[in-house]
Formats: sequence, structure tokens, C-alpha cells
Amino acid sequence: MKNNNQEVLVHVEHLKKYFSVRKRGTLKAVDGVSFDIYKGETLGLVGESGCGKTTCGRTVIGLYPATDGTIEYDGKDVTKIGNEEQKWFKKRVQMIFQDPYASLDPRMTVGDIIAEGMDNFGLYTEPKERQARINELLSLVGLNKEHASRFPHEFSGGQRQRIGIARALAVDPEFIVCDEPISALDVSIQAQVVNLLIKLQNELGLTYLFIAHDLSMVKHISDRVGVMYMGQMVELATSEELYSNPQHPYTQALLSAIPIPDPEIERTKTVLPLEGEVGSPINCGSGCRFASRCKYATEECSKVTPELKEIKEGHFAACHLF
Repeated sequence: MKNNNQEVLVHVEHLKKYFSVRKRGTLKAVDGVSFDIYKGETLGLVGESGCGKTTCGRTVIGLYPATDGTIEYDGKDVTKIGNEEQKWFKKRVQMIFQDPYASLDPRMTVGDIIAEGMDNFGLYTEPKERQARINELLSLVGLNKEHASRFPHEFSGGQRQRIGIARALAVDPEFIVCDEPISALDVSIQAQVVNLLIKLQNELGLTYLFIAHDLSMVKHISDRVGVMYMGQMVELATSEELYSNPQHPYTQALLSAIPIPDPEIERTKTVLPLEGEVGSPINCGSGCRFASRCKYATEECSKVTPELKEIKEGHFAACHLF
């Protein structure tokens, strides 16, 4: 799936992450996912809750060890590197977590939270230099230097997420996994945080994996979008192509459910219903995992797992219809 016209920063191939479920078997949270992320772009990752998108993001940056597959970062397979190279990798990748309160230590001041990564990697070791860097990061995310001495509980949800963003930027990373960074925020604040992420990307040359279930926001921020269903990638295309010309039945149903801010159009639009039983990712066999909910399903769909194939230039789908 590599594109020779753009420089690949992250290459993921046949990535699997399984969890053992006591007395029940194996939960296949991520099962054979492949994609590339190019330098300077934002790849959106969407799907229903429980589809494996967060587990995928955490596995890519090493918070979970991969069960199988390849994760290459800047040409190096980071699933097979030693301790010294792991340190090199962890300085270049960071994560913005979904819950801006649970991800911040309530006993630490904002300044110490932001500087924790700097201290771990031996950056900005002089006290004045360290404080200047903290102040610079606070200003970068729209906060004041006076906020450095306060504690997380003294801030609103939006401000806490800005602190999380400042912490992620503290070690000068190249690649950031944004794990539903706006889902816990008020609607009025969500656009501010997304616009801040876009501004920082333009200024610092960052690369994002943006995980979300708000399809409208994903379209706004992403260059390309991948759609996951029950641990597998079912469609991947540019944002414009995916939203204007969805091919996989699951993607079509997802996009048809997006609210339209026009009462007349909203009343007359067609929402594609998803019927049938949702399968289980535990001990799932072969075949398309969407088959039990798909109106186009055939006998082949229940027996043969479809591969993610390029159906037109830059547009991939995993469906036996193609």
C-alpha cells in the first residue's frame, strides 16, 4: 500500500493485537490491519465503539505490544528494536488521550505534568531553560504561564485537553496519535481544539493519526480516512473521495447517519439501516465480519474473508462486491 510520491513515516502491515479472555477464548481487537501514514498528513480512523481503533493506535506507538504484524517507523521495524532504539522511537511519537482529566496526574502541577517527558529524556535540564520551555508550550496551546503552578482540577475540560496537547509536544515529537481528543469536550470547545491541532500541525510539521467517531470532524481535519469494523480495515481513501463516493456497505451506512444542519434536507434524506446481529470479536471465524448486517451478503461472504484491495487509485475497500 506504499505510495512512491509521498514519504511514508508509519507503515503498518497485517497488524494484529489479540487479548486472552478468561474462559471464553481470544478477543481479536485488531486483526490484520494495514495502512500507511505519510509525513505531514492526518490519517483519520473511524468506526463504531469497540471496533478496535483505539487499540490500533496504542499498538502502533508501542503502548500495547503487537501480537503479530509489522510496524515500521521512518523505515525501522519498531516491533524488533532494542532498548536504545526504543528510546529513540518513544521520543518521536506521543499520544493525546481521550479523557483530559483521567490522563493528568491530579497530584502534579501543570508545569510538572508538561515537563515530565522533558525530564525523562534529559531535555531542557537547566531550571530557567526548563521553565522557559514550559511557558512556551503553554502559550503555544493558548494558556498563560501563570497556569503552570496550578493543578488539573482547577481547569475546564477544554483547558485540560490543551495541557495534554502541551505535554505531548514537550519532547518535540514528529508523530502524534490523537485518541478521540474531542469526544469528552463540550461541542462549543471541540472546534477550538481541532483548529488548534491543525494550527500546530502547520507550524511544527506534525503527522497525526486522528481517532474519532465524529465523522463530520474527521472530514474537517483528515487528509485520508480509514474505516474500521470489528478489528479490520474495511475502507481507506482520501477524505474527499470517501465522503463523496463511499464503496463499502458499512461506510455507506455510517455516512448516511451524519446529521445535516439543514432541516429540509435532514427530513428528506435516506438513512441506510443496519439490521441483523452484531458479531463477536471473540473466537470469530473466517468470512466477512459485516456479513450478518449486510443486505448484499452472499454465501461467499460468510466463508471467505475479503482482502483490502485498491478498487480505484488511492481508494481501497475490503468487500466481495468488488
